[in-house]
Parts: sequence; C-alpha cells; structure tokens
Amino acid sequence: MTFARRRGLPGVDAENPIVLTVTGRVSRAVVPDLCARLERALTAPGGAAPAPGAVADCDVGGVVRPDLALVDAVARLAVVARRSGHTLRLRRVPPELRALLDLVGLADVVGLAEEPGESGEPERSEEPGEITAPVPGPP
Repeated sequence: MTFARRRGLPGVDAENPIVLTVTGRVSRAVVPDLCARLERALTAPGGAAPAPGAVADCDVGGVVRPDLALVDAVARLAVVARRSGHTLRLRRVPPELRALLDLVGLADVVGLAEEPGESGEPERSEEPGEITAPVPGPP
C-alpha cells in the first residue's frame, strides 16, 4: 500500500490562495456584493474548491476611514467563510480598524495577520487567484 504525501500544511493551498482585496470607503450598500464575491471564490475558484479549513485572506490595507460599516462587512465576510468551512484572516489591518474590532469584540473572532514588522517576515506579494473588489467612493 502506498500513501502519497501532500506538500505543505494541510488545509493550506499555497498555489491558489483566496485573497479578497477591499479598498476605498466601505458602505453598507457594497457588503452584499463583497459577500457574494467571497462566496463564489470559496465554492469554486478556478473550477476547484479550496480544501476545507483553508484560510481566506482579506486585504483591508486600502480602506479609507474605517467605521462600523466596515466592521459589519468584516463580520459578514467571516460568516460567509465559516459557512463554507473556512476561516477569514485580515491582512494589512489599519490601526483604526483594529481598534474598532477590539471595541466590538471581533478581534478574537476574525484572524488578524501579523504585520511584516511584527513577525520579522516580509509581506508576501499578491499571488494568482486574487479577487479584487474595489469599493466605489461616496456618490
């Protein structure tokens, strides 16, 4: 009997990571679209669903003026990820958003990636499979 050993960590798809990039000012009107984009990516990005338990990264480094609408979006994105059997991890979290997540108690629920200076590792570059979801500015 032969067993094939997978490369890398279980539940981590290093070749096709799921990355949702959120930029601009987030309003409640765009939250359903962001959730739908993440749900599509988690169910079948590129024709193959990611392994159960895989991490979906959400890059929020480009958001403008984080507020409770963004916190609501993060909470809803976390629910979408969990319903699909995955976890949501925020990358490049602005200090204002970090403070709001702490205030409402979501910092312990949503994974927060360490900043490059905190872990001693350089930030990874954008990789294939990225989903870019620009958020339009105020009308």
